[in-house]
Amino acid sequence: MNDTPARVELPVDVRRIAEMLPHRYPFLLVDRVIAFEPGKRLTALKNVTLNEPFFQGHFPGNPVMPGVLILEALAQASGLLVQLTASQRPDTQPLYYLVKIDKARFTQIVRPGDQLILEVEQKRMVMKMGQFLCSAKVDGKVVASAEVLCAEREA
Repeated sequence: MNDTPARVELPVDVRRIAEMLPHRYPFLLVDRVIAFEPGKRLTALKNVTLNEPFFQGHFPGNPVMPGVLILEALAQASGLLVQLTASQRPDTQPLYYLVKIDKARFTQIVRPGDQLILEVEQKRMVMKMGQFLCSAKVDGKVVASAEVLCAEREA
């Protein structure tokens, strides 16, 4: 029997992401995972398009991605870090829920045509709770950052 963990092939596309996260359109906010280090960090991307339903009302004539959805994208990327790490151990399939956000900061507006680069780093994992340091970037500039706490719950 081979005890070597399966290697995650990058990039992880949206079909595979949908197998790991319970979110669906219009709330699946991660399009691709482009870098991954099990139990440590993950980099993903979200292509922001004018077709996003929230742009109809936020704001007509001046579309701006809501900050809360940027935080949700970061939380989903954190969940993917946990899920992809768990995929290295096939006997587990945890589902984590967002329970707390600290130190959220928004430094730049995100508009249609931007590509959000979502970077998450696992700070600690204790008693089925994970703390993650997160940042979202556009063109190499941080547009949002936060500390995210997620807890494992029954699906």
